[in-house]
Amino acid sequence: MGEKVRPYLFYDTAISICSTCYRRAEGKIIFEDGRVYLLKRCPVHGSQRVLMADDVEYYRLCREVFVKTPEMPQVYNMPVRWNCPYDCGLCTDHEQHSCLTLVEITDHCNLECPICYASSSPSRKGCRSLEHVTRMLDAVVRNEGRPDVVQISGGEPTLHPDFFKILDLAKQRPIQHLMVNTNGIRIAREDGFAERLAEYMPGFEVYLQFDSFEASVHHEMRGADLRSIRSQAIEKLNRLGVSTSLVVTLKKGANDGEIGKIIDWALEQPCVRGVVLQPVQAAGRHQQFNPAVDRLTLTEVRRRVRANERVQARGRDSSAVPSGFSGDGICAEAEWKSDSANRDD
Repeated sequence: MGEKVRPYLFYDTAISICSTCYRRAEGKIIFEDGRVYLLKRCPVHGSQRVLMADDVEYYRLCREVFVKTPEMPQVYNMPVRWNCPYDCGLCTDHEQHSCLTLVEITDHCNLECPICYASSSPSRKGCRSLEHVTRMLDAVVRNEGRPDVVQISGGEPTLHPDFFKILDLAKQRPIQHLMVNTNGIRIAREDGFAERLAEYMPGFEVYLQFDSFEASVHHEMRGADLRSIRSQAIEKLNRLGVSTSLVVTLKKGANDGEIGKIIDWALEQPCVRGVVLQPVQAAGRHQQFNPAVDRLTLTEVRRRVRANERVQARGRDSSAVPSGFSGDGICAEAEWKSDSANRDD
């Protein structure tokens, strides 16, 4: 009889969560047919297979070469009692400080995006009180000392009744870079709104949703054609010189073919300092795809970015965000920065 072998190469063990019930699930990372998969097992929902990367060599570089010494927070908030992910907060076993802290101030939104992992919508009215947000910001500063990046998020954070008071609170603290995650509707439609945002420069950035140039993609991903909203918002931000990142949520077979076009367009916008590319997450309202086949991986995104002729000419500006790969696409992203990223703002 011939030698019996596995059809894959075992690489590492992993701790993950069940894609259905979010229970802790033990797993392993394997290489098979030039791809990287996470195999995990939930005691209730059984075996699950998640595509993590389609380029084994680059995945290994990220895991073995592109690494840095972990930076610890000044304060840990939780002891280790139940192990990851149940002690998160940050617990004393966490290997990295908060590089970018999201402060979610509301669940309310003026859109009902089919791909929203948080299920935000106009029907969800919840907003954190000003006192609650103050405690959140104080906790971030206590943990980090001088936080690198704090992003005000939601829902749609610009809908919070105390939105500008919250920005004032943030600017009063030693936060090095403050961002607002927004769909841009108030910027585009409301006179004077962009002008008020500009007052928080420097050290301030608009993190602007920007998914496609096609109406059909907007309807599929956002439930409405927002092309004119994006154009109007960028026009105002250009005029005022407000530092802006275009945030592209990528869905396989929808807008992943537009990466190069979006980068080319971004290069022509004076306010744009970078393009953030975020593969869609299978969670919330958007769970109808097979994570073993349909996931758009960061290695695919990287190749499409590098295929752009203007990126090739500016190869020094193409960078990957450390942390990279996660089993279910949780907070996985890649970033492309233009020359304007060197501005001191």
